[in-house]
Amino acid sequence: MTAETALQLALGFGLGALSVGLWRGGTRKRVTVPTQLRRRQPIPDLQLREWISAAPQGWLVLDGANRIEIMNERAESLLVRGGSLAPQIQHLDDLEPSAELLHLLELCRNTGLAQRGEWSIGRNDLSVRVMPGERSWLALQIEGSNPLKLQLQQQEQWVSDVAHELKTPITALRLVSESLSLKAEGRQAVLVERLEKELERLQKLVGDLLDLSRLDNALASRSRPPAAIDPRDVIGQAWSTLQELAIPRGIELKIEPKRDQARQVCVEPARLHQAVFNLIDNALRYSPDGKSIDLSIEERDRWCLIAVRDHGPGFSETDLDRMFERFYRGDPARARGPRNGSGLGLAIVRQIALSQGGLVRARNHPGGGAVVELLLPRA
Repeated sequence: MTAETALQLALGFGLGALSVGLWRGGTRKRVTVPTQLRRRQPIPDLQLREWISAAPQGWLVLDGANRIEIMNERAESLLVRGGSLAPQIQHLDDLEPSAELLHLLELCRNTGLAQRGEWSIGRNDLSVRVMPGERSWLALQIEGSNPLKLQLQQQEQWVSDVAHELKTPITALRLVSESLSLKAEGRQAVLVERLEKELERLQKLVGDLLDLSRLDNALASRSRPPAAIDPRDVIGQAWSTLQELAIPRGIELKIEPKRDQARQVCVEPARLHQAVFNLIDNALRYSPDGKSIDLSIEERDRWCLIAVRDHGPGFSETDLDRMFERFYRGDPARARGPRNGSGLGLAIVRQIALSQGGLVRARNHPGGGAVVELLLPRA
């Protein structure tokens, strides 16, 4: 690959990130080089070099073997101790990459999704965004991490403060509604019951927002090492809670394979529990009475696939396009249960999958019903 082509790739990453809002709303978008940069007449090499050199962020472009094709001046100042050593830097290994950085590069290549984390070099902690390209090429955008840490801390503190301020009056209102329900009759009893349901929904919404904020920040800081666990243990715990809602409707959970076949994933147990709980809860909401929810666990190369299928009406085309967006709710006519969700359950599953180095996807089953698949690293 020529220097001009490499520079175009780096520029494409930068403009692509700006144009699609790579980190808009705390979600990640699949990154591609903009079509116009690949199809139109190439931009002069000198102009590309000037743009990349003048960028306020550090930029590294790596080929599939982690050879350095581009390193701009800002990257040199952040990564190289002494500018005279810069010409000797030919490979990523020359920069002594941390284990976390190498893990981010592997995740980016395996999933095709942008990753974000930290790169510690000596006493410097740098924030790095890793973006995928064609033929396993990667672009790394590097910045000092102090502003990022401050921003994340401020964001988490703000959400925590708001959640705390909302929880207190919600709890008080629920106590009042419970007291009113003991005395209310007729029309008043109906109104109090509706009030209790709305307060319960609002309380769950506050909790979900707080969870999403924590997950957004977990994408930037993986402080807890993942553990090797059998997902069936976590599935059993989640189902024990939801079973109370399923039994009156005659719905059971069928899990394959049985215990005689070992399956392990490498994730944080609490995050897996939350993801599985949300997936089963979503399937329960759309399952017809008397039908089963089918959950399968398969090993595929280096991945473990957890698939949850219901026997309801399936997803619409709009659902498939938008179901992992925050606050998106499908057609309420499809729901078979009386409960309404916050519109954040599947968005939380998506963020959990990303934070654990996996992904989530949805499809309609050929035999009817909807399937949501959670793909996680094998232990």
